[in-house]
Amino acid sequence: MPNLENLFDQEIVLENERVRLTALQENDFTRLEKIAYEERIWKWGLSDLITPDLLLAYINTALQERKIGQSYPFLIYDKESRAFAGSPRYGAISASNKRLEIGWTWLHPDFQGTGLNTACKFELLRLAFEDLGTNRVEFKTDALNWQSRKAIRKLGATEEGLFRKHLITSNGRIRDSVFYSIIVDEWPMIKKTVFKDYCL
Repeated sequence: MPNLENLFDQEIVLENERVRLTALQENDFTRLEKIAYEERIWKWGLSDLITPDLLLAYINTALQERKIGQSYPFLIYDKESRAFAGSPRYGAISASNKRLEIGWTWLHPDFQGTGLNTACKFELLRLAFEDLGTNRVEFKTDALNWQSRKAIRKLGATEEGLFRKHLITSNGRIRDSVFYSIIVDEWPMIKKTVFKDYCL
């Protein structure tokens, strides 16, 4: 059973009727290459994976972060369309404080608004709260990215505040970030309401 202390040694597979999440591997380059070079994905992102070199560097960085215990990246497979769709990540992991962030999520536009993101977030939240023993899960997004902000609120997360001039995007824009969270006390009700379709 994974926990926050041994998370990085586990080859995690998360699955429900809609999605399968697997630990990102080096050979997933060929799967992600088919969907990553769509510029619309990266409008609000800190990355801009529009060439093979950039995608390869992104994957290598993600795998290195897992190796040093900094983050845990996943690959998204959409079971409905039988296609790979993108990647999310656990990051900002603090085992001593029982806290982590779900983020670095990107989906090809063909999969946005289809319910796939909700299916992914259910599995990541369930693992965080029910197996990893997390007290707090954080989310952050660009203050200008209203689509992402709406999606995070739809998960039942609480908006906590604005971090001004927080990050610099891939195109050099200085970004304000909005932070959200779900805490363990809230998870049972969120699970029964927001994610009721996955708890039958």
